[in-house]
Order: sequence, then C-alpha cells, then structure tokens
Amino acid sequence: MELIEHLSDKGQYDYNLVQKALHKQDQKAYAELMERYREPIYYMLLKMVNNKDDAEDLTIEAFGKAFLRLGQYTPQFAFSTWLFKIASNNCIDYIRKKKIKAISIDQGFQTDDGDTIEINVKDAVIDPAEAMEKDERIKKMREIVDKLKPRYRKLVELRYFEELAYEEIAEQLDLPLGTVKAQLFRAREFLFQMMKHTKDNY
Repeated sequence: MELIEHLSDKGQYDYNLVQKALHKQDQKAYAELMERYREPIYYMLLKMVNNKDDAEDLTIEAFGKAFLRLGQYTPQFAFSTWLFKIASNNCIDYIRKKKIKAISIDQGFQTDDGDTIEINVKDAVIDPAEAMEKDERIKKMREIVDKLKPRYRKLVELRYFEELAYEEIAEQLDLPLGTVKAQLFRAREFLFQMMKHTKDNY
C-alpha cells in the first residue's frame, strides 16, 4: 500500500477514486474524476489555445490519455498535478503541430493543490523525416476513420481533416449544433477504443 498521508484530503480522495477505477474498473470512479477536473482542465487549455472548440477537443484527449496511463500514476504528487501535466503537454504538442499563436502560456498554471505547472513551448521546425512520420500517422488515422460508421466518419473528416468549426459542420450537414458535438464525442470514443489496439497511437 502506497503512503498517501502527504496528500491533501482532496488528493487522498482522488487517489482512492483512481484505485477504484484502476483495480475495480469502476465506471463511476472514472466519471467522478472527469467531473471533478473537466472544467479546470478546459479553462487552462482555453487560455493556451484561445479557441473554445479546440479546448473542448483537447480536454477530451487529455482525459483519454490520462485514463489510458492510469496505471503509471503514483501518489508522489496529487492526481490533479499529474492530470494537469498530461493536459498541458498534450496541448503543447498540439500547439507545435498547428503553429498556433498561443497566449499566456509562459506564466504557467497553478493547480488547486498549489503545484505550479511550468509550460515551455519551443519553436519546432519539421524536418523531412518528421514530415514523413506525420504523413504516416495521418495515413494510419485515415485507415482507422474508414472503419467508422458513415455518419461518424463524415463528422470526423469534416472536423479533423478539413478542420471545420462545429458551427460549420452543423450548417453543412443540416444538424443541430448539440447533435454534432454529441456525435463527435461518440466518434472520438470509437476512435480511442480502436487506437488502443494499434501501435501507432497519436
């Protein structure tokens, strides 16, 4: 049994949720962890990318990556610190790829437990080898997307390959905005499950 006395009450509560999720596959524990941190993660990412749609997507990605790596978490730090670090690192990768002009990212963020997450973004110039690797990832991604049901495939293509905003997708497909967001969330869940079974996770 790992010692968790050094954690705050909130940190110890989170640790117990992690144990339930990890060892008992308790879906309510996963849901509660997401409920507790979805909003603060979203607002941190919104400050980094200054785009609501991107921040929503990155929030889902952050939780997906954190839950996939839950077995790697140790209570040396609070769960929130670990989660914020995964979210910020994932966002930095996104910023580098998209070459977004990010704001307020040099100041870092402070979690509820008082831990400061430093964020450093270096300019990245993609060399030919990296470009080839990126093309290969896109090819693999397309192969996985082709396995989705037609309605989900179209949504993913418009959102991630054509990079349309949610509002543009809703208008193009003549669907309510809420339906587009809900179905894209579902499509991402399908993709996440499929990609867990490939070696080329992105």
